[in-house]
Amino acid sequence: MDFRLLCKMLGLVAALIGVTMVFSLPWALQALGGEWEHESRGFYALLGAIAICFVVAGLLSYVGRGPQKHLFRKEAMAVVGLTWVLATLLGAIPYLLCGAEYAPGHPMSPVDAMFEAQSGFSTTGATVLTQLEDPALVPRCILFWRSSTHFLGGLGIIVLFVAILGQGSAGKALMQAEMPGPSHSSQQARMQHTAWVLFFIYAALNAILTLLLVLQGLSVFDALCHAFSTMATGGFSTYNASVGHFRNVEGLNAPLIEMTIALFMVLGGMNFMLLYFAALGKFRRLWSDVECRTYVMILLVASLLITGVGLYSGDFAGPTGMNRAAAEQKGEEPPAPHGQQIADAACYSVFQVVSIMTTTGFCTDDFDRWNSLARGLLLLLMFVGASAGSTGGGIKVIRVILFTKILHLEVEQVFHPSVVRPLRLGGEPVAEQDLRRQILVYFGLILAICVVGWLFTVAFEPDDTWTAGGGRPENKLIDAASCVTATLNNIGPGIGVIGATRNYSSFHWYTKLLFIWLMMLGRLELYVILVLFIPQFWRSQ
Repeated sequence: MDFRLLCKMLGLVAALIGVTMVFSLPWALQALGGEWEHESRGFYALLGAIAICFVVAGLLSYVGRGPQKHLFRKEAMAVVGLTWVLATLLGAIPYLLCGAEYAPGHPMSPVDAMFEAQSGFSTTGATVLTQLEDPALVPRCILFWRSSTHFLGGLGIIVLFVAILGQGSAGKALMQAEMPGPSHSSQQARMQHTAWVLFFIYAALNAILTLLLVLQGLSVFDALCHAFSTMATGGFSTYNASVGHFRNVEGLNAPLIEMTIALFMVLGGMNFMLLYFAALGKFRRLWSDVECRTYVMILLVASLLITGVGLYSGDFAGPTGMNRAAAEQKGEEPPAPHGQQIADAACYSVFQVVSIMTTTGFCTDDFDRWNSLARGLLLLLMFVGASAGSTGGGIKVIRVILFTKILHLEVEQVFHPSVVRPLRLGGEPVAEQDLRRQILVYFGLILAICVVGWLFTVAFEPDDTWTAGGGRPENKLIDAASCVTATLNNIGPGIGVIGATRNYSSFHWYTKLLFIWLMMLGRLELYVILVLFIPQFWRSQ
């Protein structure tokens, strides 16, 4: 392991993170809507964090000084894995220096700050903050930094790193380590060119969505923050009620805003190379791609099924949206007109299906109050996830397709042992000889990590985490599984104690550390993080 080269690369990443923090500073100014009384501490906290980033960058660069050496696969994996650890530590500094509070009178601990930072960079969208709309607790410029971590992590810090700095022949190794997983789409010959193409598409979609949201009545601040979260499939919002907040703002066409965001969530969950071909006018590439077809069909079928079952079960008969709990407390449950009820059901169902499957985690309705079948389908979609080569998390649609085909071939082999059929994708045989093993091992690792994480949460998280919020300890088994699923697959909200109207603030510090690790594992698809714990990985030979 070339530790000097490793330090040099990490130094450049630390400088990149510091530069990114600069863009959050203007939002503390009164000219852009900030209240200096509350924003001053956020402003100076960001300045301090920027200084720390550059000091760390300088120290790492000094240690890594020397002749340029070749970046092998092992060093590339170490750079990517340690980059996300470093980003978690540096990204947490603004929360700590400004004294942000996750609830009135409760300042964020170092673990809380690392949780929020890792959730942002990994585009999970899980949060410990309960009062996002009070600048006395969380300054506005810190909220912008919070959303900026989505922008950095969505495409991948390393992809931006390669696009901006190139890194020569090392770019290929870094890109492959940053964006692992099976890929069946054509790749560009030069990694830096590919990185620039991906970055341009990503930035362009962010800009288009921001403009559309501004035209629909959102402030520039809210439009930027929600665009960053949407295209990164992250889920951080600037409001406690997430995207459901816009239903309560007079003068806004909330359904139009929700469907606009849903459309761009769908795009964020698609393979970006397919979007590149679509931008070139090659739209047939989209439908000829088996993963893209399957991805769209799953979204359509799940949306129709949840809408129909939800209407039958009466999930949308009374007050809907994120304000449902408040309406029920006041005893306000007037039935909605039939036509409006169907429209609301379709809007809420489509938005939530898209949000969960793309692993964004935005909410417009408290889906934890939906019927059991709907909640079960959403839990299943958390595992499926988005497409390979997208900003979404989860297992990925292509892996699910290949896993299904592998199971079919293995079952057929039982009664036809002499028949040997090649694994086909889109009618073409798959060239990779080890693909079956890779897919089966990946699913096995996911299962093992889920079981270990679930058992840890059940064993060590006390019952008062459930009872403090009015929950029931007997729900602990299901809720713990939901927590592990939501963090490992980079979803954010889940079922029960982390439902659409809840968050992760009530968990103890050691469980939050587990969730930080799970979010990192899910974002980098296991291997790049797991190898960091193997002693042989760090040896010279």
